[in-house]
Amino acid sequence: MERSNYSEMSRRAGEIFRRINRITDGPLTRKKLVVILLILVFLILYLGPTILNSIFSRDGSLASSQNLCHQNFINPFQDALNQYDAYMRLESAATLSSLSHNYVPYIGNGLLGISLEHDSHLNIKHGRTLSLPLYYHPLYIVEDYDMKESTLVDYKSGIVHRYQCSSSGIKVSYQYYAHRTIPSLFVQEILVSNPLNVAKKLHMTSPRLSDWQTAVKQTIKLHQGVDSKEYEVVTGMIHLPDSDNVIAAAVVCRKISNYIQVEARDGIDIMILTTVQYSRPIKQDDYAKQKDIVEKKAIEEMEKVISLTGDHSAVRILRDNHARVWQGLWDTGFYISDSKAAGVINGDRINATIYAILSQVRSFEHENHIKPSTKTEILRSLTYSEGCYGGYSTLDAFNLWKPLNSLQNLNNVASVWMLTLEKQGCHNLLRAGASGVNQAMILSFGSLRFSNQHLEYNIHPSKLHRDFLFRRVNYGNLTHVNISVILQEDNKAAIFVALDRSDRTYYACDGGCLDSAVQLGPYRKYFPVKLTEPLTAILYITADKQHMEDLKHAIHVHEVIEAPPHESHVIALHKHGHSLGGLNPLFWVSIILLIVVFHLFLCRIIMNEFCDSSTSVSYKRLYNKA
Repeated sequence: MERSNYSEMSRRAGEIFRRINRITDGPLTRKKLVVILLILVFLILYLGPTILNSIFSRDGSLASSQNLCHQNFINPFQDALNQYDAYMRLESAATLSSLSHNYVPYIGNGLLGISLEHDSHLNIKHGRTLSLPLYYHPLYIVEDYDMKESTLVDYKSGIVHRYQCSSSGIKVSYQYYAHRTIPSLFVQEILVSNPLNVAKKLHMTSPRLSDWQTAVKQTIKLHQGVDSKEYEVVTGMIHLPDSDNVIAAAVVCRKISNYIQVEARDGIDIMILTTVQYSRPIKQDDYAKQKDIVEKKAIEEMEKVISLTGDHSAVRILRDNHARVWQGLWDTGFYISDSKAAGVINGDRINATIYAILSQVRSFEHENHIKPSTKTEILRSLTYSEGCYGGYSTLDAFNLWKPLNSLQNLNNVASVWMLTLEKQGCHNLLRAGASGVNQAMILSFGSLRFSNQHLEYNIHPSKLHRDFLFRRVNYGNLTHVNISVILQEDNKAAIFVALDRSDRTYYACDGGCLDSAVQLGPYRKYFPVKLTEPLTAILYITADKQHMEDLKHAIHVHEVIEAPPHESHVIALHKHGHSLGGLNPLFWVSIILLIVVFHLFLCRIIMNEFCDSSTSVSYKRLYNKA
């Protein structure tokens, strides 16, 4: 039996090869030409882009030392990049112009900020944002035109990484952060690695002043262990725009040589600390007095930081203390499923914007030397969210999602966000600093509102055509609420609510609150999405069960139905970028092209048959007459 099957398969294979051989033999007919053209069209449409991309994206060779160097740097951040918890860009004009989103690499802590581009200057607080330029350029950067460079912003740690890789094998790694617990401190960590068999001398740019005419420089020595190091102190006046007032500012930064020597098969680790202090807006007559005060504060702050960074373990603790605050800020967060529809907001833009806004605000409750009374007041502000958020979903406010591709654009976006949150009832949360701002932003994404003893989810059911997750929303001081919106297989949205932790019993009800209140707990509870007339919130959460029973009689709806499913073409538009389903548009173009070619070929065959038939009849008639 097996032998007969094998023989049959061999016979069929031989028949296929004979047919292919017959096709290739003989002259090139129109039929063969059509078949060859169809095969070429298929190859161009489906294999061409892949082949071209693999050819032109190599930069000469994928296995080049620079590409491998960058890949080794990036590997630890791959998961964060995939989850939009980090952003990376290559520092080349061609690459930046091809990016769909070009976010300026930025660090800030509410007291000082800087965009991490070459030769950037510091910025200090003015109004709602860090938009007042302090024309001191603090960056130390290795200058070598052979270096290939990339920048990576790690949102969850608040650290910007810069990588430089030379074709010769020299590697330079930078870490920048504006410290969260010591807000006057800007840190640069530079690690240079030389795998070559010869020593290498590298040139570095050094800090400089640009447009700061009133600045005065001096050099002082501060003790670092048993040694003393030179530090540059710059003090000057900054004129406020559209005002007669000024600000007195002082900067203290360690001085190092413009050239560094890296021995063969060795590395060098450099840590550069910069402290910044400045006054409130003052009259110009008060400048002399305030100048001495801020200069003294900046020097004292530098001395304290030096005492904290005596060895590598102390440096790591300093960095970890900063990163821990940022990680805590991201505990309350938001997730939205990716959409391929044109002009929509996705997770990469949302996380980049949250990071930019939080970088403009201080984390008062985490800063060193904060008074206990001040910390208590801040925590009280975090628990009092009454009236926040009072507008429609900020995901639909496109003025809040403008490009972050320059420092000016970033400051403009941050200013509009802070103004919007303040005027929409979130002023108490804004006073609490970065934690409150983050909480207010998450509430605004879903138009979640704390109102009269309950939290309500105000959004039209027609907007729930993507998956959402509001993670660890603070309800009071000791309760965290997770709210999920998940699109089901029937294209209907469903709500799920769970508590991360709670200090008492909480209840929830869906739109209209006509159904019985459901007790919440650590496991997700299901709530259907209801459409009410008149339109009301789709979810209510409270710790007061009687209050929820009273809501049933206070909402005054006269019609409540389950929200209808979303139309398939709307879901397809978000999932695939078009309403044609899950197949690539090239597939449909190919199908249409094949149908057209087939019908042309069929018409040609019919015309040939008709012409041949007419000719043979004519010949037959002539022959009979003869």
